[in-house]
Amino acid sequence: MPFGISLVYAFASMTFETEPGFFLTADSWGDPTHRSVILLHGGGQTRHSWGNTAKLLADSGWYALALDARGHGDSDWSVEGHYGIDYLASDLRAVSAQLARKPAWVGASMGGMTALIAEGERLPGTESICTAIVLVDIAPRSEQKGIERIFAFMSGNQDGFASLDEAAEAVAAYLPHRPRPSDNNRLEKNLRLRKGADGKSRYYWHWDPKMLALWRQNAGLDRADGSQQTQNEARLYRAAHALAVPTLIVRGGISDVVSEKVVAEFLEAVPHVHSVSVADAGHMVAGDSNHAFTRAVINFLRSELANE
Repeated sequence: MPFGISLVYAFASMTFETEPGFFLTADSWGDPTHRSVILLHGGGQTRHSWGNTAKLLADSGWYALALDARGHGDSDWSVEGHYGIDYLASDLRAVSAQLARKPAWVGASMGGMTALIAEGERLPGTESICTAIVLVDIAPRSEQKGIERIFAFMSGNQDGFASLDEAAEAVAAYLPHRPRPSDNNRLEKNLRLRKGADGKSRYYWHWDPKMLALWRQNAGLDRADGSQQTQNEARLYRAAHALAVPTLIVRGGISDVVSEKVVAEFLEAVPHVHSVSVADAGHMVAGDSNHAFTRAVINFLRSELANE
């Protein structure tokens, strides 16, 4: 195995209760008594978006959990539409508290922002909730054109797809740099077949569409003056300054969301953060270059948490 020290890992699916009667779903690999890592996907994705990362973490001696965020995948959807960052951060703290050992967090996009807030806004005087944070192509500030492209894709397919091939065509158009898979098995895990308003069965992305308006608002797309985006950036920067655990930002080398300029600004403002770039990967780094991404994560965790 390319990263491994252990050739055996156990797989299990489980649920975590984060509020009374509210459950999140996760898949886990490895020994629960080992050092743990929680993988937090991006908005509109599911726990299946990490490719082989969790398995390779387990092969390297970690207990890895890939979590479905609330409103995504097989986790519960909020009837009240409680999808703001405070609810996501509360879920992450609740899941982490139920593990045998304090985890490291690896968060892509929305998952990275969740990790920043969950750790950076912990109660004053309390110890860190996690052992390390890996931010996957996300920083307190993002490039607006990249964010707009994401929303155009997510907003454009709310009526679902007539077939998996149609969904695959939409993904290929959105990610032209990524080789198209030979089959749609992994894509199918992010979709659900159900009847539409016309009574015909169609494939829909498996996330609650109530979230889209909230995401647009938080990204500042509905405010011409950019005031909401400025407030969110300031909050994320405050959280980043408060981090007391090893932190890495992994940028996709061709990302249009986190540019080299954005990373440079982040590192200048928060100099204790490390950085690495994955060549030929866009915003969805783990999916674009899974092997290189996973190697970067494992190397960072090994070097920073050797004595844990």
